[in-house]
Amino acid sequence: MENNGPLKGLVVADFSQLAQGPWATQQLGDMGADIIKIEPPKGDWMRHYSYGNLYPEGESISFVSFNRNKKSIALDLKSEEGKKIAKDIILKADILLENFRPGVMERLGLGYEEIRKLHPGIVYCSSSGYGASGPYLKRPGQDLMAQSISGGAALNGKRGDVPVVTAVGQADLLTSLFIVQSVLAAIYSRSISGKGQKIEANLMNSAVGFHIQEVTAFLHKGENPEKSASGIPNPWLGAPYGLYNTKDSFVAIGMNSVQKVAQAIGFEKYDSAEFDSNNIIEGRDEIRFDFDEVFKTKTTDEWLEILLEHDIWCSQVNTFNEMVEDPQIKHNQMIIEYEHPTIGKVKTTGFPVSFGETPQQIYKPAPLLNEHAGEILKEFCNFNDDEVTSFLNAPK
Repeated sequence: MENNGPLKGLVVADFSQLAQGPWATQQLGDMGADIIKIEPPKGDWMRHYSYGNLYPEGESISFVSFNRNKKSIALDLKSEEGKKIAKDIILKADILLENFRPGVMERLGLGYEEIRKLHPGIVYCSSSGYGASGPYLKRPGQDLMAQSISGGAALNGKRGDVPVVTAVGQADLLTSLFIVQSVLAAIYSRSISGKGQKIEANLMNSAVGFHIQEVTAFLHKGENPEKSASGIPNPWLGAPYGLYNTKDSFVAIGMNSVQKVAQAIGFEKYDSAEFDSNNIIEGRDEIRFDFDEVFKTKTTDEWLEILLEHDIWCSQVNTFNEMVEDPQIKHNQMIIEYEHPTIGKVKTTGFPVSFGETPQQIYKPAPLLNEHAGEILKEFCNFNDDEVTSFLNAPK
């Protein structure tokens, strides 16, 4: 399948592993960039780890999730040959992305100061746990730690509960998004100035930045918000915001006036001007518990019909099996499938954003380790057939 995405022609030297780097480069690849995934001889760490220990036909579901639309070559970056090949790839790249611990690329002779002497136009992005300097420099950085340090985990859950981190790797994937927007901004800057630059991203900053509204409110109030005892999802918010039990599942109620919701569900206790607010803090737990008892009397579908007729901000609460069958999810084509040479059909998420003139598509499945070595060596390093054969047959 032909690649004709909006970033066609852009080349990315991808040294990243795990999640935040690979999802960033996958997004660039989905938009048409040529992603050269440079892996260690045994492959990206994620090839040997998978959510749920799912390895269909021996392939990691986690690796497959983050690495479509890429080419793979396995290099020993501690060897002179590996470094030489890596530099040849970098010289023809527009963007370099790495997420080793700070200092590793410098020790390999592939740090920014070394590379920009060879390629002044390179956009060089490093991503780490906490940044390239500071008191946490030598600490291992990972999503759970970044979420915990950022303060976000302490906002989640009920009063008295253990702090709750999100099930999805929030810090990892937020960093991916920040990387994508930043490297593309740097490419635009280069188109004007002709100069590349170094970009530094990290998990902790991403998680803190994500909580801009919550942190700003704290800084102005001067004290931590108190979490709800009844399970209102955000400690800064009041009734009626939250999830409620219904006869068969749950319903989500957004930013609505308590009085308006009470009128819609026929609950006279709160049908007065006193409750004409969409963010009642004092007494919020009592309101939520009272509403919960009413919502338990009908099914979710019955409530949605009533609530939507009254223009209440509300929705069903889908599990994954319900989400993939949701009519709007299907309409938006957010569940797609492609062919993988080992697994066969891979089902995954679609493209969150659409382009009218340069539509995104999957033109390459997640690569097998070293699958594209010959193609990459010929294109980037001018290897002939004998040299490719020698490289592929060398002991790893």
